[in-house]
Amino acid sequence: MLICVTAIIAGVVIGFVGGAFRWCLNQADRLRIDLVEWAHTLPGPGWLVPMAAAAVGATLAAVIVRWEPLAAGSGIQDVEAVFLGTARPPLLRLLPAKFVGGVLSIGSGLVLGREGPTVHMGAAIGAEAARWARLPDSDARMMQTALGGAGLAVAFNAPIGGTLFTLEEVTKAFRFTTVLATLCAATAAVSCSRLVLGNHPDFHVQPIGAPALAWLPLFVVFGLLTGVLGAAYNRLVLWFLDSVAALRRIPIVVRATIIGAIIGLAMFVYPLAVGGGDTLTQSILAGRHIVLTVVIGYLVVRFVAGPLSYAAAVPGGLFAPLLAVGALWAMLFVGGVNAGWPAAAASLAVPMVLAGMAAFFAATVRAPVTGLVLVVEMTATTEALVPMMAATAAAVLAAKVVGSPPIYDSLRARMPAPDQESPKKS
Repeated sequence: MLICVTAIIAGVVIGFVGGAFRWCLNQADRLRIDLVEWAHTLPGPGWLVPMAAAAVGATLAAVIVRWEPLAAGSGIQDVEAVFLGTARPPLLRLLPAKFVGGVLSIGSGLVLGREGPTVHMGAAIGAEAARWARLPDSDARMMQTALGGAGLAVAFNAPIGGTLFTLEEVTKAFRFTTVLATLCAATAAVSCSRLVLGNHPDFHVQPIGAPALAWLPLFVVFGLLTGVLGAAYNRLVLWFLDSVAALRRIPIVVRATIIGAIIGLAMFVYPLAVGGGDTLTQSILAGRHIVLTVVIGYLVVRFVAGPLSYAAAVPGGLFAPLLAVGALWAMLFVGGVNAGWPAAAASLAVPMVLAGMAAFFAATVRAPVTGLVLVVEMTATTEALVPMMAATAAAVLAAKVVGSPPIYDSLRARMPAPDQESPKKS
């Protein structure tokens, strides 16, 4: 009973905090798009405006990380490490650092996800609630894990997906107490966040028909290619982390400033190719026609800018940008299909995009059920579930075959020991 009550109270807190965090990011997205439009009307080098804005945001976020090093990066690997007993539970001071730093980094245009900060803030709230409730150490670690799942549920407005994330990705086990605590926390959290953001799915998708089963082999082929692409993305994330960390003569804050400026330049050329990617993903799901060359441009920019942004070591996650990359990759694949089967391409477009979002997520994170449920909850669409499952299974298989470990396993392996302090934490 104590665990359930504690989870509900903490869930209410992360619900309102996470809802406020998402609201701030929505406002920052609008301001950023308006800023780029204004910069295009300026005489002279208007491209300097978004470069300066993104550089300032990244710099301020890096300064916050100097104050609270645990705020760097996603934070999901930290939640996993605490559950495994290889790291200490976060303190409540992480909450303002992750909130403000996340708004600055993601809001300024860095290609980072809102879910990392929200998961970590939820974990900090759960750890603090466990201290107040005087829970034993094992239950305290479980509580921060459950609240991390509630944070993911708020980030994607997906209570079942958030619960599955805790069980499939973090604990990798279905223990009754963990399931119950996570369900209580996620229910309370999403209910409260919807009071702030509205009671509706994250993405609006027009009704679609289920693709013919004859197309299932095509989704399998698409999934296999997606798995290889996801493995390449993971390796690029780690390569950028190593390459940027190797620049030891350049202060960490300055590195973030330079990366912010680079992203700002990309923002001037492709405004929708930066940030979390929700606006771009919604445009794709709504059936907006995008010229194939522009799709390729968006895909290349986001494929490189996401890992580069993460190397800045500022607050921000990987999940949300993965969904946009998966959607763009699916559009490109459908464009290729259109060359051979023009009549079928139109009916396959949205189902393939949904499959791309789930499959690319699963290939990188290696949590296939979580990826499927997140996409279904975010879009309130189940008609394409069978081909989505086929593509996702194929993507996970391909990523496994090429030897790509789950991205958060790789990131957790790079964490310093609990008694070490490292300003270069990723």
